[in-house]
Formats: sequence, structure tokens, C-alpha cells
Amino acid sequence: MKPPKPRHPAFLIVALGSLNALTPFSIDMYLPSFPAIAAEFHVAVAQVALSVSIYFIGFALGQVVYGPLLDRFGRKRPLYLGLAIYVLATCGCTAARSLEALLVCRFLSALGGSAASVGATAMVRDLFPPEAAPKVFSRLMLVLSVSPLLAPSVGSLVLLAVGWRAIFAILAGIGLLNAAIVAFALPPGAAPDPQVALRPGPILATFRDLLKTPVFFTYGVAGALSFTALFVYVAGSPAIFMDGFKVDAQVYGGIFGLLVGGMIGGGQLNLFLTRRFRLEAIFRVALAAEAALAALFFAAAALGWLGLPATVAFLFAILLAVGVSYPNAAGLALAPFAKNAGSAAALFGFLQLGIGALASSVVGLMAAKGTVPTASTMCLSSALALLVLQLTAGRVAPPPAAAKPG
Repeated sequence: MKPPKPRHPAFLIVALGSLNALTPFSIDMYLPSFPAIAAEFHVAVAQVALSVSIYFIGFALGQVVYGPLLDRFGRKRPLYLGLAIYVLATCGCTAARSLEALLVCRFLSALGGSAASVGATAMVRDLFPPEAAPKVFSRLMLVLSVSPLLAPSVGSLVLLAVGWRAIFAILAGIGLLNAAIVAFALPPGAAPDPQVALRPGPILATFRDLLKTPVFFTYGVAGALSFTALFVYVAGSPAIFMDGFKVDAQVYGGIFGLLVGGMIGGGQLNLFLTRRFRLEAIFRVALAAEAALAALFFAAAALGWLGLPATVAFLFAILLAVGVSYPNAAGLALAPFAKNAGSAAALFGFLQLGIGALASSVVGLMAAKGTVPTASTMCLSSALALLVLQLTAGRVAPPPAAAKPG
């Protein structure tokens, strides 16, 4: 029997936000345990940070896999498959006896968990009109942002009470909860389309056609490069605060939650801005602000001018700009697509996660400690995002529905 359709859009947004929050919980909850994991496996904290990059890589590849599956079989069956893989692989993390084993299990859990994120993104396109998408994504970001506020603090408490392995047992339980949400809280979404091919050739052709769409290329690529700042921050923050400034796990959790307030504030500011300005204009200004702030952050870090308060202030401002830019990039990039919404959401996610994984890997592999690796990578990625927007925006003619303020 099909579950009843939720009567109120707010209920649906919370349900989709819960799916979308699986990934930040999977990453943020175990960040305070980096020093403990490093000590147990006799490796450096920076090497443990590679587990974040590995997760991003697996998550990006999973986007490509689940996009066509979501279009071919409908939304729910691929979601059940992905969540089952996530739960089993996350349980494997609890039994890891080496960093290499942990990395493999994290990669597999990311492959499975990516189904939740791409499914939630596609269902926004299924269940809301295009002109409402940026507002929905902003509200999803509010739900999404609760997890980084809670996850590091919860992770710190679990770490102190029973050790880092229990964190992954809790994450497996969250995966099971997500499966229940899919079963009982979400409508079916788009109907299965048996005409969607699952052979590599047609799938790649679909992705190629999406990239050839000017509006998708411009806002998909520029948006992904802009959003890289968040991934770089997540991967680099343990080294900045626990290694560089020598804060303990509890203080780190508090700082992490405070900085997530930048993303929350940006998403909610965007709701206000979309009532008054065009989405393209909001994205352009937010991206320019991010690039300027990242350049100043890098310059100050390289010159050794930053203490703990200034570092927190710069990161807060950069994440605020990302919180404004992301909903508009997502709404504009996905607006032209109805038939292939799953594939479009998957490719958008792949660009975000793939670029973010590469950038965060650079942070993890840099020999330098402290703030400079994170600041330099943020500066480069935001500058490239602004360059892509400048070079390609002239070719874009957004659909009127996506371009109007809501």
C-alpha cells in the first residue's frame, strides 16, 4: 500500500531534508574523533582527513549511478538499495582495524548514502514548481544545517563515553531511520520511466547533453566550484583548530556548530533576497563576495596575521556567502529539466562532490599545517567559480519561471 501524500509542504521539506542530512551527519559526527583514530592507527591526523575526501569521492560516483536508476525505476526502490549498502558499510567501519580498512568502508558507505541526497534533490524537482525550487533548497539547507550543529557535539560525547567506533554504529542507525522515512513519509515522486537506458553509452550521452545545456553548465559548474569551500572547510577544520590552535574536541564541536551558523544564515538570507532580486543577480553577487573574502583569508593566513577569532570570522563570512549562492545555483541549474530530473540532479551532485573531493584531498595531502592549505584552496576554487560565471553567463537564457523572484 502506498503511503499517503503529506498534506503540507513543510512536512515534505522536513522529510527530504532528513534524507539530505545523512551525508553531513556521516561526515561531521566523527570529525572530533580524528586524533583518537590517528592515535589508534599510528598515523597523522592529516591522513585520517583523507577519509573525508574518500567519502566525497564515493559520494560523487554514487550520484552518477543513482541518477539513471532513479529515473528508470522511480525514486523509492533505488533509495532502499542505496540505504542498505550504506548501513552495511557503515557497520563495517565499526570493525575496521586499520586506516586502509576504514577508508574502504567509508568509500562503500558513501556509494550507498549518495542515493539519499540525489533522491531528495530529484524529488524537489518532482514535487515543487521550478520557481519555488530555490526557496525549497534554502529551507532544505535549514534542515540540513541542523546536523552540523548537532553532529560534532554528539560525536564528542559518544567519543568520550564509548569510543569512536560507536559513532559509526549510531550512523548505521540513522541510515535505517532514513529508510523508514522513505517508506512512510514520502510520496512516490516521478513515475518509473522504462525508456531510460541503463547502458553506459546512453547514460554518458544523457550527461553530455545536460552539460551542453548552457544554463546547466554555467550554474552547475560555477555552483559546484563555489560550494567547494564547504568541503574544504570540513576536511581542513580539524587540522586548523585541533592541530593548529590546539583546541580540544568539545571546543572544536562548538566552533564547528558556530560556523555552520554561517550556512544557516546564508540560506535564510537567500529566502529574503529571492523576494526582491533575480536569482542570477543574487548568485553573481554572493559568488563575488565569496571570492573576495577567500582571497583576503588566504593573504592574511599566508602572512601569519590570523589568530583564532579572525580565522573563525573569515570562515563564517565565507560560509555565509556559500549559503546564499548554493540554493540559487541548484534552482537555476535544474530548472530546465523535468523528464531527466534524476540524471540532472545526479550530475549536479557529481560536479559538487567530485570537485569538492579533489579540493579536500589537496588539503589533506598538503604537508603544511594550520590554516594556509584550507585558505589557499578556498581562494582558488572561488576564483575559478567566478571565472566560469564571467566567461559563460552571456550564453545563458534562463527559463522565465526560474529567473523570477518568488
